[in-house]
Amino acid sequence: MTFFSNLKMWEMMKEIRELVMLFLMALCSKLTATSGKTMTIRKWQVPAEDSYCLSWRLGVETNNIRAWPIVPNQCLRYVESYMILGQYERDIDLIIDQVMDYVNDDVVLSNDGFDAWILDVDDTCISNLFYYQGKRFGGDPYDPKGFKEWALKGVCPAIPGVLRLYNKLIKKGFRVFLVTGRSEATFGQTTLNNLHSQGFLDYERLILRSDEYKGMNALDYKSEIRKNLVEEGYMIWGNIGDQWSDIQGDYVGIRTFKLPNPMYFVP
Repeated sequence: MTFFSNLKMWEMMKEIRELVMLFLMALCSKLTATSGKTMTIRKWQVPAEDSYCLSWRLGVETNNIRAWPIVPNQCLRYVESYMILGQYERDIDLIIDQVMDYVNDDVVLSNDGFDAWILDVDDTCISNLFYYQGKRFGGDPYDPKGFKEWALKGVCPAIPGVLRLYNKLIKKGFRVFLVTGRSEATFGQTTLNNLHSQGFLDYERLILRSDEYKGMNALDYKSEIRKNLVEEGYMIWGNIGDQWSDIQGDYVGIRTFKLPNPMYFVP
């Protein structure tokens, strides 16, 4: 049973509990109507803590909250629930459906071999959720050594919705570029093997951070990579990432799409 299958089981249990609650509320309402007596039914309210965390995540995903080092302590439970109980996966699927509509309805390929699409790698193509589970889903500070050990295992699973889109892009004739901030010298072969094992095949190029871009922030580095592609003659139809630094800067493409990630921020 896969990790996402386990998450779906938890989601089903949650839905069953919600259905039971709705049934009990309906039963109470019926009893009130038949008895002629007044019964006070407590209104369903979102706990204040979760209400704040909903607002915090909205601020993060709209890039109004920036450079946050860790998930706020009061939001750890909320972020964990969001990531593993199904809402994260549903949000990704909704965004991917929007991308599919754009690809099917708005894009007219030139078919000259230069119709490009850019995908980020970490937590866009492949998931680090197993790793961040051990880091309290972003509640602990960034741990370069720990992440290096994890990434070198090469066991990151594909994000299903993105893999579905990826196969559509390849089939339609896009030249897909996978652009990552991972070090080429450290993670090059491992990342390639990991992507291949998860079904990311036939892309045009996997671009990792070479020594030339060492020390450059993600936004500037990825802008430079996109600039190089445009100068090679590519038309960037779409650009997808889980960080705002993936899709901001120069030469971002005709359309950009932001995937959710409330676990960490990359400038």
